Amino acid sequence: MGSLQPAVVVLVFRSLISSDLTRMTDNERDQIDQDAQIFMRTCSEAIKQLRHEAEKQVTAAQIKKHRGAVLDLIEVYLRGVCKLYSEQRAIRVKRTVDKKRL
Repeated sequence: MGSLQPAVVVLVFRSLISSDLTRMTDNERDQIDQDAQIFMRTCSEAIKQLRHEAEKQVTAAQIKKHRGAVLDLIEVYLRGVCKLYSEQRAIRVKRTVDKKRL
């Protein structure tokens, strides 16, 4: 996972644009969080559906194995995106808590 994940790129780009023009409000951050969570859930469900469809198809064993491996890689990639998102969100929550302590 050497390169930035597409979902992360979109979120980072969106936040950079917003921060250049104006400071993001908490509502905007919350909306980005909500959109990111929906996006990650949607991707996860799509992977599950693709896996189910691939298993139902009557194809050669080698093709099934290949499709399974591709879906495994996509799933690992998505988990990496989710982990990165969770880490970034934890930092945001920590900063919010730290600000309130001051």
